Amino acid sequence: MSYLLQSPALLPLLAALPAAVALVHLAIYLVDPYGIRQHPGPFLAKFSDAWLGWVSQQGHRSEVIHELHLKYGPFVRISPSEVSVADPDALATVYAHGNGALKSTFYDAFVSIERGLFNTRDRKQHARKRKIVSHIFSQKSVVEFEPHIRLYVGMLLAQWDRLYDGAAKGLSGSDGDGGWVGRGGRLWLDCLPWVNYLAFDIIGDLAFGAPFGMIDAARDAAPVPVGGPSAAFSGKEEEVTHIPAVAVLNGRGEYSMSMGVLPAWVRPIMRRFPWYSRGLQDVKHLAGIAIVAVAKRLGTPTDRVDLLSKLQAGKDDNGDPMGHAELTAEALTLLIAGSDTTSNSTCAIIYYLASNPETQKKLQAELDEQLGTEDEMVATGDQVKRLPYLDACINEALRIHSTSALGLPRIVPEGGLVIGQNAFPAGTVLSVPSYTIHRDPGVWGEDVEAFRPERWFEEARKDAMQRTFNPFSVGSRACVGRNLASLELQIIVASILRRFHFVLEKPEEPLETREGFLRKPLRCDVGLKRRDV
Repeated sequence: MSYLLQSPALLPLLAALPAAVALVHLAIYLVDPYGIRQHPGPFLAKFSDAWLGWVSQQGHRSEVIHELHLKYGPFVRISPSEVSVADPDALATVYAHGNGALKSTFYDAFVSIERGLFNTRDRKQHARKRKIVSHIFSQKSVVEFEPHIRLYVGMLLAQWDRLYDGAAKGLSGSDGDGGWVGRGGRLWLDCLPWVNYLAFDIIGDLAFGAPFGMIDAARDAAPVPVGGPSAAFSGKEEEVTHIPAVAVLNGRGEYSMSMGVLPAWVRPIMRRFPWYSRGLQDVKHLAGIAIVAVAKRLGTPTDRVDLLSKLQAGKDDNGDPMGHAELTAEALTLLIAGSDTTSNSTCAIIYYLASNPETQKKLQAELDEQLGTEDEMVATGDQVKRLPYLDACINEALRIHSTSALGLPRIVPEGGLVIGQNAFPAGTVLSVPSYTIHRDPGVWGEDVEAFRPERWFEEARKDAMQRTFNPFSVGSRACVGRNLASLELQIIVASILRRFHFVLEKPEEPLETREGFLRKPLRCDVGLKRRDV
């Protein structure tokens, strides 16, 4: 190979390659096969996917595209083939049931073990997988999972009680990433790692039959096979090591999102660059976590009812169950979707309640009124059903901090799609950014950046808000686990806000985030004070 690269005859061809690539991109712009040249956007985005790739890698894609919509309006061209549509009415068009639109090649970058419900692009395969998976998240099934959720919420509260008692004595420690300290009658800590531990332990129990033990250990660690995912499927007993699962999950999300916006032909090249190479290792490590956990569970027969047992029992239309690799791939999807989204959202909710003392006081009054006479430290599913202001607080935090904030790309089907006065031909990629439509003044009012749960009780806006609110996506590819996610957030938030009062370390500072596929807080320093209830 090195000889060929040094060949005099080959050198002119190599020198001409950049010019050829540039000419191809210019030709695409001039020919305009998708009929989107009239839509404004960044100059480079008209010719190349490199602009979106660079923006995605920087970790603030949703904010950047939101600023473009503020500048250019509801239709913004963000790549040679993709238009971002910041119109709430476009949700029902782009993501509608039966409209024929398919997920784009963006999702290929999220495949590791094999295609799962989230990243399969084939309509028939998706229908098969959804039939098997969706029943495990029915309302009836979710009720069966409630004791598992409440167990780990209780463990988190017990840990915070222990640290609070230590803080009251003037002690400090290194439990949890960032440590903790007692000051001014409060326990001060970064709540983000703790809610990560909570979310991972809950989904570990539900999806794999056992927690990762993060709450008890106050440490981010999960087992993976030393030989990698392929070695784990060899059938031999594999040595394991422990890795920081939360950090790996973050790296995997940033890698896959950034890789997904690039053309398929350039992805093998980009994987050789250090940043992408590290991200690829995170993808493999995360797959390894699922492989070890599933293998351990399947090697220990049990009659417990959880997500994995229900996945095993599921059958497609032919009466066939999932194979081992497919089962593991779906368990990996459950791990990702059930951990990061819950922890991100919980952290954001704590932040916004801590930064809005009057709102926190109002929520705690509701909790005291409805739960104050009951002995259980952890709220139950029946209790949280009667807490409308709790729901409003959760929804308002999910609106401002949409953990899935970017526009999910769909390929326009044969026959095209029409949005407003704009017709898009087959092959065009369209996306509707949740971050931006959740900040549409026409829907939410002029105070779109304010955390104001009361807006959810305003009758004049209720219909428009319900149509626009998009925390779990919409249509046939919407999140199948929304019932479980909603119950988790209700129980978690009700329980910790009933137990503790929160203030911010630095009230004037915004919640810093970084976006991979999901938009994740980087840190949230809070002061906890135990309440008398």
